[in-house]
Amino acid sequence: MSDSSALSSVSSTQMDYMKLLVTELQNQNPLEPMDNSEMASQLAQFSQLQQLESLNSNFAQVLATTERAYAGSLIGKEISFVTQTSDAPQEVTTGIVREVYHNVDGEIMLSVGDFAIGLDDVLAVKD
Repeated sequence: MSDSSALSSVSSTQMDYMKLLVTELQNQNPLEPMDNSEMASQLAQFSQLQQLESLNSNFAQVLATTERAYAGSLIGKEISFVTQTSDAPQEVTTGIVREVYHNVDGEIMLSVGDFAIGLDDVLAVKD
């Protein structure tokens, strides 16, 4: 998730919360208005939600960077992975990683011989 999409998500969440709060205040019983401590509690929960969204976004960015670095470190190394052709059962294949790239879905792929292997499909790595 990019910084702009994280910010738009937070802004959208803030706007949704503010609309809900205004609607709640407009429709409350005038003889029994919302308790200040209840409103403060809701604001604190909203603040926690914002912080969790920000933390999740930052963690996703760190994870993506770590995966890219790990994939890059596999270039020139021998990996093992499972292959299956239409006329043969599954078998473990090994090969040297020649290239690392992203497919159209953004998934990290490894080029090994004639195979394109997803990073999650690597079974073992040798120097």
